[in-house]
Amino acid sequence: MCVNDAEQQVSQEMEDLDDSTNKKLRPLLSRDDSLCTQKKNWADEDSPLAKVTGSNRLESISEDAVATEKKHDLLSSFIPTLRSGEWSHIGGRPYMEDTHICIADLAKNFGCNLMSEEAVSFYGVFDGHGGKDASQFVRDHLPRVIIEDADFPLELEKVVTRSFTETDAAFAKSCSIESARASGTTALTAMIFGRSLLVANAGDSRAVLSRLGTAIEMSKDHRPCCMKERRRIESLGGFVDDGYLNGQLGVTRALGDWHLEGMKEMGERIGPLIAEPELKMITLTKEDEFLIIGSDGIWDVFTSQNAIDFTRRRLQQHNDVKLCCKEIVEEAVKRGATDNLTAVLVSFHLEPPLPSIIQRPRFRRSISAVGLQSLKCLLEG
Repeated sequence: MCVNDAEQQVSQEMEDLDDSTNKKLRPLLSRDDSLCTQKKNWADEDSPLAKVTGSNRLESISEDAVATEKKHDLLSSFIPTLRSGEWSHIGGRPYMEDTHICIADLAKNFGCNLMSEEAVSFYGVFDGHGGKDASQFVRDHLPRVIIEDADFPLELEKVVTRSFTETDAAFAKSCSIESARASGTTALTAMIFGRSLLVANAGDSRAVLSRLGTAIEMSKDHRPCCMKERRRIESLGGFVDDGYLNGQLGVTRALGDWHLEGMKEMGERIGPLIAEPELKMITLTKEDEFLIIGSDGIWDVFTSQNAIDFTRRRLQQHNDVKLCCKEIVEEAVKRGATDNLTAVLVSFHLEPPLPSIIQRPRFRRSISAVGLQSLKCLLEG
C-alpha cells in the first residue's frame, strides 16, 4: 500500500506539472502562431513537439531582434572621418574650363561662428562652357552666398536652392563685358554636416556614392534626352532639337548663359534653362565608403559602377585619396576622353575599403536560329 500510494502521489504531481506548463505555454503559442491556430486545434499544440517548436521559435525571434538592434546601433552611431582629394586635366580641349573646390570647414573658412560644434564641409565641381568666367565666378561666390544666408545651417536644403539662383543672378549683374556674359557652367556641390550628406546638382556632372562597393547615384544628369527635363522644357515654351536645348545647349540646367536668347527668365516669364538644382540628402552609415564627384568628361568613359570599382581597387592598394583622383583622370584619358576632366573624392573612413564580393546577376547568352543563319551567310560571303 505504501508503494502504491507513493506511485499515485508522483503521478498526480506530474499531471499537475503538465497542467501548469500548458497554462503557461498556451497564451504565448496562441499569440505568436495566431494565424496557425485558426487552422489547428488545441490538441495538436498540447503535444510535446508543439511545445518545443514554439519555445525555439520565440527564442529565435528574440535573437534576431537583438542582432538587428545591434546592427542598427552600429550604423546609427557612425561618425564619418573625412578625407578629400582632387585632380584636373585639360583633356582633349584647347582650354581648361573646369573648376572645383574643397573646403573642410565652410564657416571657419569665411570667419563665421556657428552655434553648432559640427563643421560643414563643402565640395564642388563646376564645368564651364563658352569660357571659364562663369565656372570661376560660381566657385568663388557660391560658398559665401550659402554661409551668409540667414537660415544656414539649420535649413540647408532651402539655403542651397536659393544660393544657386542668387549666384546665377549675381553673375548676370557682374558681367560688364560680353565675353564674360557669354559663358555658363554646370554646378554640383556636396555638403557634409555631421552624418548628413546633401548633394545639389544643376547640369551633367555627377556624384556617386560607394556603399559596400555598390554604386549609389546621388545626382541625375540634366540633359535634353532626359524625359523629365524634356517635359519641363516644353512646358516652358522651349524645345529639344537634335539633342540640344533650343538647338544650342547640351545641358538643361546651368548657371550663366545669359547671352542665349529665350533661355533664361525674361521679366516674369521663366525660360527653359534654369539654375535651380535638384537635391538629394541621405544619412551616412558605416557602410558608406566614399563619394566621387566628377565633371561629365569622367562619365563619358566611366559608368557609375565602373568608377566605384576602379576607385575601391586603388584605395585598397595605397589608400591615398588624391593619388586616386589622379589615377581616375589618367585612366579617363587612356580611355579616350576628349573633354576637360575633374575628379573630387571624399572618403568617410581613415581605413581603405574592405574587399567585398558583389553578387552580380548572370545572364545566359544564346543566339537564335535566324541569327545563326545570318552569321553563316556572313561568313560564307
